Amino acid sequence: MTYAQLENLNIESFDLMLSPEQIHARLPLSDEVAATVAAGRSALEKILDRSDPRLFVVVGPCSIHDPIAGLDYARRLKNLADEVADTLLLVMRVYFEKPRTSIGWKGYINDPYMDDSFHIEEGMQKAREFLINVNGLGVPVGTEALDPIAPQYLGDLISWTAIGARTSESQTHREMSSGLSTPVGFKNATDGDVGVAINAILSASNPHSFLGINAQGNAAIVRTRGNRYGHIVLRGGGDRPNYDSVSISMAEQALSRAGLQQNLVVDCSHANSYKKAEMQPLVLADCVNQIRQGNRSIVGLMLESFIVAGSQSIPADLAQLQYGCSVTDPCIAWPTTETAIRAARNALRDVLPNRTV
Repeated sequence: MTYAQLENLNIESFDLMLSPEQIHARLPLSDEVAATVAAGRSALEKILDRSDPRLFVVVGPCSIHDPIAGLDYARRLKNLADEVADTLLLVMRVYFEKPRTSIGWKGYINDPYMDDSFHIEEGMQKAREFLINVNGLGVPVGTEALDPIAPQYLGDLISWTAIGARTSESQTHREMSSGLSTPVGFKNATDGDVGVAINAILSASNPHSFLGINAQGNAAIVRTRGNRYGHIVLRGGGDRPNYDSVSISMAEQALSRAGLQQNLVVDCSHANSYKKAEMQPLVLADCVNQIRQGNRSIVGLMLESFIVAGSQSIPADLAQLQYGCSVTDPCIAWPTTETAIRAARNALRDVLPNRTV
């Protein structure tokens, strides 16, 4: 039996990919972009440390598929962010990687042309260019880390990272998170279990060693220091929400038992809104009311929002795509987003400065 009969039996080809160093050289950071990333990370860390009384809100499309519409949204968000900055830190949700239950579009990096051509090498560069443009507007960015190699290409442009409900239990993603340069929000499991996220926070806070790549694209043993800014993202699960005051209290107690700071982020989408995008403002309003009533653990919120409400299927003729409308999960429209965030700011601006840990 030959070597060829033993290895790569289901591999069609290996296509060379530019190294992180090469792509960074093609698309470098300006001082202005670097300042936005650094300021975003610093502000988020201060919120999690409770030295900044504001809430952060990760808000934006379920996924990026059209960079023109995405930048249109980012410009609108910048204006709103400046308006509410005394109370809320707005971070744009920029998701390029989509975990699929079975099959489907895997996101802008994997398939930037949405035609199953999978030009990943182009998708990575287009994604980096988009992040540079958003940060160039002065808007910090949050994303979901799915592929463990991608942070080497894009991590210098990210201010906040989410680990999804399907991957919070993954050892690979916990180890990766221990080396990320951003605060990391771990979502509770799809069945609603918060223990998975708590274990992920504990794991990611410790040093790890694992296989990865370096800036030159070479295989390397990655040795991390541990990330002390892990926190829970409550997204509901098991077909029920978990943003209500009882669920919040139970999550607080679980964190306390684990010796962790009671920092909670509520994802207003997914099971918390019964997958009905139009209910997200109600979830947001409920959380705001809990804070007004004395809650001290909710430090952040997430909203799926785009220019146009709802979602659309990807047509065979991409010219038929509706501008500013999600191609993955449904979103609330921009006017609804503005109204909800302004209402939150008005309700909290006199409350948050007096909130103690």
